[in-house]
Amino acid sequence: MDSATRAPRDAEDTRVALDGRHLSPAGVVRLADAAAEPVVPREALARAHRSWRAAGRLAAGGRLYGRGTGVGAHRSVPVDSRDEAEHGLRLLRSHAGGAGAVLPARQIRAMLAVRANQLLAGGSGIQPAFVTALTEALRLGVHPAVNEYGGLGTGDLTALAQTGLTLIGERPWLNGTPAGAGRSRAMAPQQGVPGRRDPGDGLGGSLTPGALVENTPADGVPPARGYRAAQTSPGPGGGAETGHRAGPVAEPEHRPGPAAEMSPRPGGAAREAPLAGTATAVPALPAPVVPQPGDALALLSSNALTLGQAALACHDLDVLLRATHAVAALSLAAVSGSLEAYADQVHALRPYPGAARAAAEVRRLSGPPGPPHGTGEQRIQDPFGFRAFPQAHGPALQAADALRHIVEVEVNCPSENPLISADGTTAYHHGGFYAAPLGLALDALDLAVLQTAQLSAARLAALGRPDLTGLPAFLAEGPPGSSGTMILEYTANSALAELRACAAPASAGHAVLSHGLEEAASFASQAARQALRAVDAYATVLACELVVAVRALRRRARPPRTAAFAVAAAALPAGTEDRPLTADVTTATEILPVLAGL
Repeated sequence: MDSATRAPRDAEDTRVALDGRHLSPAGVVRLADAAAEPVVPREALARAHRSWRAAGRLAAGGRLYGRGTGVGAHRSVPVDSRDEAEHGLRLLRSHAGGAGAVLPARQIRAMLAVRANQLLAGGSGIQPAFVTALTEALRLGVHPAVNEYGGLGTGDLTALAQTGLTLIGERPWLNGTPAGAGRSRAMAPQQGVPGRRDPGDGLGGSLTPGALVENTPADGVPPARGYRAAQTSPGPGGGAETGHRAGPVAEPEHRPGPAAEMSPRPGGAAREAPLAGTATAVPALPAPVVPQPGDALALLSSNALTLGQAALACHDLDVLLRATHAVAALSLAAVSGSLEAYADQVHALRPYPGAARAAAEVRRLSGPPGPPHGTGEQRIQDPFGFRAFPQAHGPALQAADALRHIVEVEVNCPSENPLISADGTTAYHHGGFYAAPLGLALDALDLAVLQTAQLSAARLAALGRPDLTGLPAFLAEGPPGSSGTMILEYTANSALAELRACAAPASAGHAVLSHGLEEAASFASQAARQALRAVDAYATVLACELVVAVRALRRRARPPRTAAFAVAAAALPAGTEDRPLTADVTTATEILPVLAGL
């Protein structure tokens, strides 16, 4: 049960293979964070070429949904074979109707990685040049502008249509690396964090053309198309977070072979004029892909954005769940809590792997038991925040593992409708894009995280009680009436309220669309966004507990000699006077990934 941040097998590699078979959620995160570059093995690209050629043969022998027909309620409306390329362009343009905030670079890069890998699994029938362009964008540090709202867990149609228009040159690329922007502040790169790599900086420069594919395939499939920087007048530079544009797209290079009949019409999408006073640097860009019949729906038929967001949320919450072991151990020591509730014998009798792991981690991080301290005799039982921690935290660990498994399955299998069979003889129309397994797993993780976060808030409250700690109320010092850490209970419960809102099951949603043909939706897209919001909320709750636990332990004559206390005490301010504690909570949030790696 190795986590993505606990020294994964390829942690020191600078490449992640996109082969349609073996991409892990950890690999998605590394590509999203620009900690690695994508590499496409030749056999994977050859697989995509075979699927493309098979789709062409099948379309010649009979009508395919979305290529020779309309989509949705227009599924029975025929499209003339001479109009299929234009039909695909209209499909991309009409479906690029997302709204809301432009998503952070990190989330969009995760989407690009997932979609490229899915296409390399074979089955989409898409032109392989789209795969090349997606991976080039990852290497070059550019990404399309994608709006937040549009998906319902039955395909990220708007996000992928916006991406498609960018890939063919009708929308501008955005430039910017994901480091420090769009990432949860709890998961920002930390120096010295075990198992993490800081994102690189050199993503905007020119790279070796064709390096995305290891070698020319044996069956004559050409290597990856190269690219060159734009030669036209530069446009404004900037990143997604500033709203600036990355400049005009590169001119397409000539490609031999059966060229598409259509190129993007100049009037298909308006280009914004350069903004006055903005930077003028133009990064290297992927060459625009010339769309061919069948490409549009093949690109759209995926939950790639939702899967990318789910991979990020799963990774970030996993880091916090592991950090919770250290924070809970510190709080347990601060109240002279008993380790009886964490005994191996207790959990062997109820063999839930998550609970057993949580108990074992707290035992390990607590170090050897010290002499009792506090008021009066040793307590018979601790409050639930301490005594029931393994039972509440264990399900969250298991939910994270379950989500990780589902993401790994989904990013490595074709979801396109229609699906081209591996032998190229059949096109299957199906509902594999309906993301119920993903949505339910995301909802389960959010609910499980809420359970353990509620106990974190309970432990925080317990640390301010003199009857449990033998210390002044709210760990206050100074004149009578000093407040100490009182306000952190409010801060933690405010964040807990946000987490509670995120845990409302998105899967309970319902929608009837496209003249009743699509009469349900999984709402996995909403579940993924809720999970991403849950990261910061949970980190805040946990950081508040950490600040108070360290303050309580500093008041002890003999603080614990554990790695967790050493790390936290070295980072957190030592002053105990009444003062704003915002900076303390911020610092505590920043060291959670360090505690997760202990």
